[in-house]
Amino acid sequence: MPLPLYLLAVAVFAMGTSEFMLAGLVPDIATNLGVSIGSAGLLTSAFAVGMVVGAPLMAALARRWPARAALLAFVLAFALAHVVGALTTGFAVLLGTRVIAALANAGFLAVALTTAATLVAADQKGRALAVLLSGTTVATVAGVPGGAVLGTLLGWRATFWAIALLCLPAAIGVIKGIPAGVGRNTPAVSSLRNEIAQLATPRLVLVMLLGALVNAATFATFTFLAPIVTGTAGLSELWISVALVLFGIGSFAGVTVAGRLSDRRPGTVLAVGGPLLLLGWLALAAFADRPVALLLLVFAQGALSFAVGSTLIARVLYAASAAPTMAGSYATAALNAGAVIGPIAAASTLSLDTDALGPIWVSVLLVTIALLITLLYRRAMSSRVGEANQ
Repeated sequence: MPLPLYLLAVAVFAMGTSEFMLAGLVPDIATNLGVSIGSAGLLTSAFAVGMVVGAPLMAALARRWPARAALLAFVLAFALAHVVGALTTGFAVLLGTRVIAALANAGFLAVALTTAATLVAADQKGRALAVLLSGTTVATVAGVPGGAVLGTLLGWRATFWAIALLCLPAAIGVIKGIPAGVGRNTPAVSSLRNEIAQLATPRLVLVMLLGALVNAATFATFTFLAPIVTGTAGLSELWISVALVLFGIGSFAGVTVAGRLSDRRPGTVLAVGGPLLLLGWLALAAFADRPVALLLLVFAQGALSFAVGSTLIARVLYAASAAPTMAGSYATAALNAGAVIGPIAAASTLSLDTDALGPIWVSVLLVTIALLITLLYRRAMSSRVGEANQ
């Protein structure tokens, strides 16, 4: 894989740390700003809403910009949003900074995905996506737990300052690693209207929907993992970081393996990984009160969630190949639509008498729906989504 891909992954690491870090900071933010845990959890949804809306919006805005200029602008805007977030004392302002940061993140990721597709062969989009998403998984391994520890020791604001500082080497990586003229100077073979019209393609809608559902299941539990670890399992706060590390290691393993298979054998990944993912969520709901089982299952679910999810998102890039400047935004929107649905659905269960297990049951339901849709449209999944060269 080309070196610029790995440099883009560094920036994705910084942004992924910000997107996921709230999983370990929700209780602290809720206490500090005087809101409920459910409300604080909606900061994740606010970020995801900005990602969903911002992906096509920012991609359309920047589709004729040089890749390096667009990526640099988005990174700097992302850093500024975190500076404001670190300084604010109001929940509403913090919520607003999450949306702004998400818009910048969405623009960056949409451009990065499209740029990545131009840096590799036409049948290697899945591997290119895996490299970019490795930045996200490394964020869950190192950045997110590190942010949780930093938040525990110095308060959640210190984590926001750390993210802003992480953006500086990311910006340098963009300047040094992305050659001028790469990615966004591709001849405009189709108009923006024609590229948006691709959203009416049934195959594209199908894989976007499935990707959103699987990612919603991931975020439903991941966002509220902290109260499950400390409440249901009865572990201390420092074990939240351990759980996040295990989830991150699993997700890195899952996306790495899927990256090798998603271009040539996506049907196998989905047929095997999908049912195992459902069984894993059921097992987590059953054994969340047993610390060892909880930690093992967190690792397994990280691997399965990212293996299945990244494979589906890679299929979005293939299905949207007729939209060369907007395909990355469709993949980004599908990825983050789930991040909106999951936490909102999970938050609604926290007031119920479920001992913090409501989010896990939401994950069970969402994956079940995804599997049922896959069964209903299995011919489309096997004959079209399974083909590597689309």
